[in-house]
Amino acid sequence: MHPNGYGFLRAADNNYSRERTDPFVPGTMIEKFGLRQGVNIKAMMQQARRQQGPRVREILDVDGLKPEEYVEVKNFDDDKSLTPINPEEWLNLEVGKEPITNRVIDLLAPLGKGQRSLIVAPPRSGKTIMLQHISRGIAENHPDVKLMVLLIDERPEEVTDMRRNIKNGEVIASSLDMDVDSHVRLSQLVIDRCKRLAEMGKDVFLLMDSITRLARAFNKWVGNAGPTMSGGVNIKAMDVPKKLFATARAFAEGGSLTIVGTALIDTGSRMDDLIFQEFKGTGNMELVLDRKLADRRVWPAIDIAQSGTRREELLHDSETLNAVTMLRRTLNSMHPVEAMEQLTKQLGRFDSNSDFIKLIAASGDR
Repeated sequence: MHPNGYGFLRAADNNYSRERTDPFVPGTMIEKFGLRQGVNIKAMMQQARRQQGPRVREILDVDGLKPEEYVEVKNFDDDKSLTPINPEEWLNLEVGKEPITNRVIDLLAPLGKGQRSLIVAPPRSGKTIMLQHISRGIAENHPDVKLMVLLIDERPEEVTDMRRNIKNGEVIASSLDMDVDSHVRLSQLVIDRCKRLAEMGKDVFLLMDSITRLARAFNKWVGNAGPTMSGGVNIKAMDVPKKLFATARAFAEGGSLTIVGTALIDTGSRMDDLIFQEFKGTGNMELVLDRKLADRRVWPAIDIAQSGTRREELLHDSETLNAVTMLRRTLNSMHPVEAMEQLTKQLGRFDSNSDFIKLIAASGDR
């Protein structure tokens, strides 16, 4: 949507890219039906004329609703009509004995609907594979949840690999051969799309890779709009990326937006370190990956002591919570590498986490 009130339709199967043939939506129509950026529209078109593209003549459907009904949909950003709450509904990722990654996350850093999660990852620590495992858990266990993946400034071959591995989700990418304006526009549009679904009472799960590259793009985009901090980061560059990440939430009235974003560390860039510090503590779940574990080929390379979920008691039942507490006490007394090696070894002995928890609970009763 343009600041002057009119807009254009972008095609999802074209990665929401700008095209000269994109249909024009008149401002009067947007105002009449209260349309917001990110809605999915079915419409009747008026054929293109000389030096003009196609034009929307009549709106038939707005995200499954009649245009007259859409006017009544509550606004995501209106705290008076939608009430943000802590994540209370668990999104279990376990899909069998393997992958172990999903079982470890379920135990030590559970995800709930509306979670704002940060995966802190040094280079070559298994971040991409972890995202694919998480997406599989969501797709198989929660088919009613809308799964989306946003890749910013990513290598084209990585985009292809992600699209091949994520079958039941929508992968939107602005790869590194695209300009900064594309990164900025696409990231904002995807978040707006997620918000439109959540405000209609639907559950959305967004994987964002990476928050670091997104912040870098905004740093270039703002230019010299404000003073520059150490590491070359413009003081205003973090405002929009932090706002986008902060949109993750669950609503008491129904609907949620879960965001799992990645932050890059130990890249040798002062800018990346500063970006991570800006986002540190803004989430309510963190998974910290350890390069030492990855170098030892211990997967998942999760630093157990530094990873966890705030208010996990809202997601775990009492038996699981007590078992996880005992498990953490044991693992935290070990060296990080030994702890993860022991955990994956023990989990491998059981077909499911529930069997593993029963054993821990039984040993605690003795």
